[in-house]
Amino acid sequence: MQRTELADYLNRYLSIADFSDYGPNGLQVEGRDEVQHIVTSVSASVELFEKAIEMNADAIIVHHGIIWNFERPVYRGGYKQRVKLLLENDINLFGYHLPLDAHPEIGNNAQIGHLLNLTEMEPFGEYNGKAIGVKGVVKPIEAAQMFKKIKDLINPDALVFPFGPGLIKTVGIISGGAQKEVKQATPANLDLYLTGEAAEFILHYVKEEKIHYVAAGHYATEKFGIIALGEHLTEQFGLKVEFIDIPNPV
Repeated sequence: MQRTELADYLNRYLSIADFSDYGPNGLQVEGRDEVQHIVTSVSASVELFEKAIEMNADAIIVHHGIIWNFERPVYRGGYKQRVKLLLENDINLFGYHLPLDAHPEIGNNAQIGHLLNLTEMEPFGEYNGKAIGVKGVVKPIEAAQMFKKIKDLINPDALVFPFGPGLIKTVGIISGGAQKEVKQATPANLDLYLTGEAAEFILHYVKEEKIHYVAAGHYATEKFGIIALGEHLTEQFGLKVEFIDIPNPV
């Protein structure tokens, strides 16, 4: 598959034009023209790029790329090494951030929703006018059982703030660092809000608002979309796609 064909397909499939994001979605570093072997992972890093080189990858697709609006890095240290590895080895780098959270089929939040058996799923959690998460209902389940399920399926080290009802019936999910968006969960009458991280204010806020809050890990909640995207590309085009797991406790 040609790089331009892959880029065009991904940009359309993930509807990148619909999002106001922290950085550019799509091709971030141009490599060779033809793509047969793709490596996927959650976050760009020197470690990832070195492994991709060892695997003779033509392209890397990540959720967290190397270009962000809030950073203006000079080419030194780790940033220099990342760019150097890509350019010297002629490897394409694609990054898809919010579009990969929000996609209704292979997105992080939709994938977690299916994992937790949510039904009646609909968009939830507005960011810059676009919903990036999901909410839905579950067959009534005891809170302790739901927390165990999340730990078993997503992250055994998930941080739980158990201040909601004894039986959980409604759940909202926004993967990654969506602590502030818990304030959209309370007016939506959700019993449980699941995201990746927890800020200091969370404890008292969820205790006072009587809602369960689970911080299941930024990395852990954002593996699902990039894995599903790789599987989709294999099914759609017969490309060889391999996920590289580089765990991060955050």
